[in-house]
Amino acid sequence: MTLTVPCLFGLEALVADEMKRLQLQNVRAENGRVHCEGTMADIARLNINLRCGARVLMELGAFPAPDFEALFQGVLALPWEDYIPRDGEFPVKGYSINSALHSVPACQAVVKKASAKRLGDVYGCETLPETGSRYQIQFSIVKDMATLYLDTSGEGLYKRGYRARNMGAPLRETLAAALVTIARYRGKDPFCDPFCGSGTIPIEAALIAKNRAPGLDRSFAAQKWKNMDSKLWLDAADEAMDKEFHGNYDIWGGDIDPAAVELAKHNAELAGVEDCIRFEVADAGKFHRDSEYGQLVTNPPYGERLLEKKEAEELYRMFGRALRDLPPKWRVVVLSSHTEFERCFGRPADKKRKLYNGMLKCDAFLYGK
Repeated sequence: MTLTVPCLFGLEALVADEMKRLQLQNVRAENGRVHCEGTMADIARLNINLRCGARVLMELGAFPAPDFEALFQGVLALPWEDYIPRDGEFPVKGYSINSALHSVPACQAVVKKASAKRLGDVYGCETLPETGSRYQIQFSIVKDMATLYLDTSGEGLYKRGYRARNMGAPLRETLAAALVTIARYRGKDPFCDPFCGSGTIPIEAALIAKNRAPGLDRSFAAQKWKNMDSKLWLDAADEAMDKEFHGNYDIWGGDIDPAAVELAKHNAELAGVEDCIRFEVADAGKFHRDSEYGQLVTNPPYGERLLEKKEAEELYRMFGRALRDLPPKWRVVVLSSHTEFERCFGRPADKKRKLYNGMLKCDAFLYGK
């Protein structure tokens, strides 16, 4: 079957690399999503192991949908009964881009009606109870081509289960993992985040250093599906745990707010990586390290969300001055949506990478080789 992993724009290549490392076949990336061929066992493996993907969708079919009748007949022809039992709950959501069928609520209603008719005919009932497990139907209609999916994940994969609450504007765990990956951190060098907030970036760095699968401590929608053997999930978890590393890691997170540091420590405990990270109350403007190598990955306040713009710019200046003394072999990655970041920071980035933090367009500024 075809499996599709949506992701934040800019992370497609990272997600494709993850899927290739899991030995998935025919991996191909497009804007905002990555496809592969896989089995029911791979649904469990992807959900448990993916760091940067948003969710795992099982594709049921694709067909032209220039009008509502074509959409209805296309949905009606799909074998919903192979997946959704008589009591299954099957809500519908989706989107339409550059298509004649541009009203999403109207498309939702047609997809629901057609899938309900198919299931009702098969199970011999006019009204389906929908009292059982959830089988979330998703559709995408792009340039009059409809694709129908079942969502195997349930809650988004960024919800690892360790973040009790956030400090102000949160960074999604999937994006934090992507920044750590972009910095090419593997657990050998010192790792620092001087604006750690609730600790998301250092925690994701610790999970990467330990090679610990991020989905081991949460559940997924497809675990309750009647057509998916529970042993597949146990096997995928065992496979992931067999690949874990156990070593000593130098991971540090600092924040000027003592409440943020306490929350970061709590979240690290929930993630099971509190033994890998040191969190301290610290001023990023006084950041200093003597070690020859290291990775610094951070997400300072942007100015449009947590601080006023001028305050953010002054923060960038102080931080830029502090990093001038950092040994030249350090690799630095800073995520910011501020258009004047490089000017305030005091030097142009060696590389820039366009990313999105939710709907907010950002750049990852990369310094060092």
